[in-house]
Amino acid sequence: MKLRQIVLAGLALALPVAANAMTVAEFLTRANALKAKGMMAMMSSDLPVIRGEMQAATAAYRIDVDAARAKGRTDLGCPPPKGQAKMSSDIIMADLAAIPKPVQAKTTVKTALYDLMRKRYPCK
Repeated sequence: MKLRQIVLAGLALALPVAANAMTVAEFLTRANALKAKGMMAMMSSDLPVIRGEMQAATAAYRIDVDAARAKGRTDLGCPPPKGQAKMSSDIIMADLAAIPKPVQAKTTVKTALYDLMRKRYPCK
């Protein structure tokens, strides 16, 4: 019974995070506003928010890729080992901005990142 309560509590804590996942439109709006601030962006409260959003999406992607590979699946793409992918923030921003505006408003950063990685690092 105690284990069940712990699991349920963990799920309850995880749900608000998933429910509040940032959309691509919101991410781009915040990122572009920071870019416009120049060096002042370093003091903005939005910087850790958008950085954390991308880091969380990237970490989730790596976990999911490893799990998929362990099951023999390659549907998430075949990225190089961690730290070896050569994608600048400019490339990621351009790929996110290339998503049609109506889709940006409905797509989470995590989903967009997964799609971006599938396209950039397809399995051969």
